[in-house]
Amino acid sequence: MPKKYHISAQAAPPRFIPVPKYAMVEREGCLGCLECAKRDCVYEVYKNRRFDPEQITDSIDSLCKNCLRCIQSCKNQIISKMKNPDFYALGDSHWKPDQIASLWEQATTGKIPVSGAGYRGPFSGPGFDSMWTDMSEIVRPTRDGIHGREYINTCVDIGRKVSRLVFDEGKHLVSETPPLVELPTPFIFDLLPFGIMNESVREAYLRAAETVQTMLVVPESALDWKLVPRLENIIPLLDPCGIISEKTKELIVRSRMIEFEDAADAPARMESIKKLNPAAVVAIRMPLNRRTSPRIEELTRAGVEAIHVVADWQGNEPGEQRPRFLKEVLREIHLNLIDKALRDEVTIIASGGIGMAEHVAKAIICGADVVGIDLVLQVALECRVCKRCTRGLSCPVSIDAIEPEWAALRVRNLMCSWHSQLIEVLGAMGLREIRRLRGEVGRAMFFEDLEKEAFGDVRLATDARSSG
Repeated sequence: MPKKYHISAQAAPPRFIPVPKYAMVEREGCLGCLECAKRDCVYEVYKNRRFDPEQITDSIDSLCKNCLRCIQSCKNQIISKMKNPDFYALGDSHWKPDQIASLWEQATTGKIPVSGAGYRGPFSGPGFDSMWTDMSEIVRPTRDGIHGREYINTCVDIGRKVSRLVFDEGKHLVSETPPLVELPTPFIFDLLPFGIMNESVREAYLRAAETVQTMLVVPESALDWKLVPRLENIIPLLDPCGIISEKTKELIVRSRMIEFEDAADAPARMESIKKLNPAAVVAIRMPLNRRTSPRIEELTRAGVEAIHVVADWQGNEPGEQRPRFLKEVLREIHLNLIDKALRDEVTIIASGGIGMAEHVAKAIICGADVVGIDLVLQVALECRVCKRCTRGLSCPVSIDAIEPEWAALRVRNLMCSWHSQLIEVLGAMGLREIRRLRGEVGRAMFFEDLEKEAFGDVRLATDARSSG
């Protein structure tokens, strides 16, 4: 049995006090009790509180465990708590405040987030929230999961697979096996939809990619000669002009995977790259839209090895009036390739809107082979998804001034947490291999399908008064 793949975590405290969900309010009227409720705090929150003059923030709100003991014990009831409006202003409709706070905690500790007993939220919602995974095998923690004794493989292959193997009379392999890129985790680091990407941030992402043994997509224009020796963990995104300069030739020859934007001459450009480096896997990048599925079928028939489909930061089709979510488009792509007997001949990489570890598993169930993560890398660096950077304003958490070593550790911790969660999901499903999860819709339920099955034949009653 191969050695178990493992990402080690190490505590990486945040530079800024995280935005708390609740705020402590203390009004006047202290009685000066000898047994003060503050001194009885079992977590010593009042003892360890401090004031940050840079953020003009009291740390008590982030240190408090919300046990409410001090509120209940105060003789004059001068202590209370309220919802923090700054917390609920984080993110947007897709990147929700609780999700951002959970990602911050995972990047700090590297541990699986614990949300408590029970679930009090809605049972369906937009995007991936309308999809539920099957956890019927969760009763075997000693065999499955991160503490189980059995090995659960999260490795994925990027590249074209042969449909059959041909041997000669001497039982020697005749078929040419196409190149493959094997990754121990089913995700790569993709381009940011927005955010800060300077030399320090890119260095941090690359260090994290090297540590977790994945790959980082880097535009050709941002690749200098200092990064060439590290191309083992870099996917160069070639310039769209298609001109192969000496620098481009060097990148192609030394890379194990290359990516470029889709165009009418994409198959021909892929062949020109293959002539320079036959051992490289070439991926074609394209935006998610209503023409994506037939285009992928066309490119697969032309021999393309991998296709990278990209949604916007919320997981929707960019530029569409009535955009579909990544989940629906992936299912369409996957089922169309199966129908045409082409599915195993191409690798599908999906990016955009991936904000939780469960989104990785759900995207793979919908038909993706590999998932690209982007904005979540910025959230690991304390990003609040405020989009101030898109308006040319300063970053409230100074991501542009981060230390690469600290930032790489935060990203590594987040990937450690996500990898552990993936293993837990696979173990709860009774799967030992993440490749088996691709397109396994029998391991999930979709709200749209259940609604159609239950109410598909229900019609609205006609108003008798209006018809009369």
